[in-house]
Amino acid sequence: MTNQRSFKTRVRTRMEKTGESYTTARRHLINKATEPSPAPSPAPAAAQTERIADDLIRARTGRGWAEWFALLDATTATERTHTQIARHLVTEHDVPGWWSQTITVGYEQARGLRAPGQQRDGGFSAAASRTVAVPAARLYEAFADETARTRWLPDIEVRVRTTTAPRSFRADWAGGPTRIVVGFDAVGESKARVSVLHEKLTGAEQAAELKAYWRERLAALKALLESNGDNR
Repeated sequence: MTNQRSFKTRVRTRMEKTGESYTTARRHLINKATEPSPAPSPAPAAAQTERIADDLIRARTGRGWAEWFALLDATTATERTHTQIARHLVTEHDVPGWWSQTITVGYEQARGLRAPGQQRDGGFSAAASRTVAVPAARLYEAFADETARTRWLPDIEVRVRTTTAPRSFRADWAGGPTRIVVGFDAVGESKARVSVLHEKLTGAEQAAELKAYWRERLAALKALLESNGDNR
């Protein structure tokens, strides 16, 4: 009874504000109450330093995030392009190509040169990674071999651009203009890590959607390769 009285009070309040009849005011309030709630906004992209632990960076490159940032600051890296920073890490510090890109993105985000999920040129990207209990060659095959790829990534047109077995895979996505850059990194003899970067996105919303998509797809890939149903 109390709820009914409260609703009637709201109807009469609306009548006074709008001049509507009781029936019209009542109908508007009912319709408003039954409208679906708006979907929540996508979660903002995480910074590189939040996605990739300091101890992992140290294990793969010999330095942690703070040490790399200090080293790059000393070389006035904020005045360099993304490509110049990454090349410096490769040629002067022997950082593998994929990890040089990872450090460069983390540094650019930390120094305000780009937002998480955003490229230096103003574009956006989405990234996801997963460690799987198979050798790096098996992970690479899951991307590079079309039959293997469709088992966990169905109904998507992937036009391969370049590959370097078993280290990297680049391809246009769904006919373009977006593309994926995939790196494979051995973690011991029986495990490997796959890292996907989806580039040339239209904005933060698309980046958040594709980040969630890739997390889900890489989880499916992990389940497939680690299961007994992984028929080679």
